[in-house]
Amino acid sequence: MYKTLALFLFISQITFSQITIKDSITSYPVSYATISFGNGNGLFADDEGQFIFTKKLYLDIDSLYISALGFKDLNVATHNLPTELLMQPEAHQLDAVIIGNKVDRKFKVEKLKPYLDDDYYKCWLPTIESEIAVYFPKTTSKDQKLSEILFPIALESKDWSKRNKSNSEKKRFSTLFKVKFYANNNGVPGKVLTYETTVFRATEKDGDFHMLNVDNYDIYIPENGFFVSLQVLGYTNKDGKLLPNKKYKEIKSKHGDIVKIPTNFRPLLPFTDEIESKNTFIKRVFINGNNWVKFDNGNQFKSSLLDKNLFNYGIGLTYKTYKDE
Repeated sequence: MYKTLALFLFISQITFSQITIKDSITSYPVSYATISFGNGNGLFADDEGQFIFTKKLYLDIDSLYISALGFKDLNVATHNLPTELLMQPEAHQLDAVIIGNKVDRKFKVEKLKPYLDDDYYKCWLPTIESEIAVYFPKTTSKDQKLSEILFPIALESKDWSKRNKSNSEKKRFSTLFKVKFYANNNGVPGKVLTYETTVFRATEKDGDFHMLNVDNYDIYIPENGFFVSLQVLGYTNKDGKLLPNKKYKEIKSKHGDIVKIPTNFRPLLPFTDEIESKNTFIKRVFINGNNWVKFDNGNQFKSSLLDKNLFNYGIGLTYKTYKDE
């Protein structure tokens, strides 16, 4: 009873606002929008366009920078923050060669296997501040349409002493990820190829990889290839609803300052040394004007993965290669 009372008193002292982001024309919620604080930190709206901002937790934040696929960026002050924010749709034209109409042609299904590994020490620890993108070239002059994406995930054993046994019981998780598709702009991710908001929920029941079907998106692979990106949004409840996760751990530095360190989310993402070229890129999503950087030595990264020559996240693909008419 005392614990419950203390929790109630703590919550009552926190001034917070539940904000809803909506389309200024349709009034529909803008799902999974990115809310940046301008200091390298931030959070995400849920499927209903809602997020909670507390001045108690973010005392030093005076502006929010909000972005979402298909909308103009929105900057708002946190002083007298309204409970409803409207985003203006952005007129866009996608390349008709990349996003095409459905075609009734014969095709051959081709697969690129994912690179799987449950070795914890060979895995990337997902945080909400980082987005990972992997480059894929077009393998033929014929039309190719993306059908499925296979995202490798590493499962962790409940009992550490049994981690090397395939039948060991795995730790449970239910995590929401956002997926984007980018054109190749001189070797780095460029403009988005589709404004569809694509998310999926991964759990330990998926096994060693999660398969995402994108056949209905009609994404045709550009001549100079494309990028698939992955970004963790946070943990969910059993129905797949994004939870208000604790995004940061507060650690006191040696100078006495409080530093927010991004929380690691499960599942871990296995990296591989079996791909000859270096195809993986990273960016910090909450920094205004963020840029993509190749995951490689000398590119602003300090990672044990690089020390082990693990340069790539080994996403797998299934695509349809159409026969000439």
